Amino acid sequence: MGRIEDTFIQLKQQNRAGLIPFITAGDPDIDTTFEIMRTLEQAGADIIELGMPFSDPAADGPTIQAASQRALDAGTSLEDVLTLVERFRSVSDVPVVLMGYYNPIYVYGMERFAARAARAGVDGLLLVDVPFEHRGEIREYLDPHAIRSITLIAPTTMDKRTQELLNQTEGFVYYVSMTGVTGTTSIDTDSIRERVSQIRELSPVPVAVGFGITTGADARQVAGFADAVVVGSALVKVIQRYSGSAELLDQVREFVKDLRRGIEQAQS
Repeated sequence: MGRIEDTFIQLKQQNRAGLIPFITAGDPDIDTTFEIMRTLEQAGADIIELGMPFSDPAADGPTIQAASQRALDAGTSLEDVLTLVERFRSVSDVPVVLMGYYNPIYVYGMERFAARAARAGVDGLLLVDVPFEHRGEIREYLDPHAIRSITLIAPTTMDKRTQELLNQTEGFVYYVSMTGVTGTTSIDTDSIRERVSQIRELSPVPVAVGFGITTGADARQVAGFADAVVVGSALVKVIQRYSGSAELLDQVREFVKDLRRGIEQAQS
């Protein structure tokens, strides 16, 4: 059992959903990202999802695309991301899930990446562009290092396909609450509640919901039926707005605290 599983056990004991904020590594720079990660932990993050910058993040909307480009412009490499996780792991036990695309890992080398990620303290990997049929090729390298391969399920995923995905999932399931790309619209919680309930009944692991959650009120609604709430674009916008400002960490802290309050209110 790893840090992800331990976290969800603790959440169940506390009778609340988890909070999983997403940020892009290297936006605006690696040192600031480290300080943001520490701030996320202090503000109540249960798991941190860390984006690996890539030049063609096709599943992401303009906000995260821009963050990825800013990170690349700052010179952020995959090795920098792994070193960042290693630095964070030396001061924190909060689980870290890397999210991104296969190309940078392919260039780095999958076997080399898995070993390096394990040494750094990475807990999970979510690759949005690797089809289910090829997951075995990825897990061949991740499993020996106990790095969880996180599964994405979309509203358009058919029932048979959903069951196939759930049969192979570990860590937690990431349910994409809408079709399209990140950060482009808001969610209709009524339309996804039933689907998430169905997935939770079938899933051997907890179900997190992301895409379109922007406020504490949104987080409260989703926390009423999900095991965890993922927030990305709205947080990245805060980072973009206050980048280079002395207010950055305070603004990130207050934003995440508002999300955490919303989640806690769902259980009250």
